[in-house]
Amino acid sequence: MNQNPESVEIKLEGRLAGPWAAELGRAWNDLALGLKKRSVSLDICGVTYMDAQGSQLLKDMCQEAEISFFTNSPLTEYFAEEAMRTSTTNAKEAV
Repeated sequence: MNQNPESVEIKLEGRLAGPWAAELGRAWNDLALGLKKRSVSLDICGVTYMDAQGSQLLKDMCQEAEISFFTNSPLTEYFAEEAMRTSTTNAKEAV
């Protein structure tokens, strides 16, 4: 993670699942308290797998801050698109 007064850059690699998703959640909670108006960039190019917990965490992060995603494959593009969908949209789609 790289931080400066204007922005925060987070790079994720590997599996965003189970204990790794929980660890990101703890780090995000600490970071979100002091975000203010800083932009957030999330590099998920190295993410190879994401479970439901990881997916929900990214959705929650997107609801709390405006996040720019960096992707490099159809898989990581899918992860980013899913994260940017709001809970309200998902609830409407399910009806």
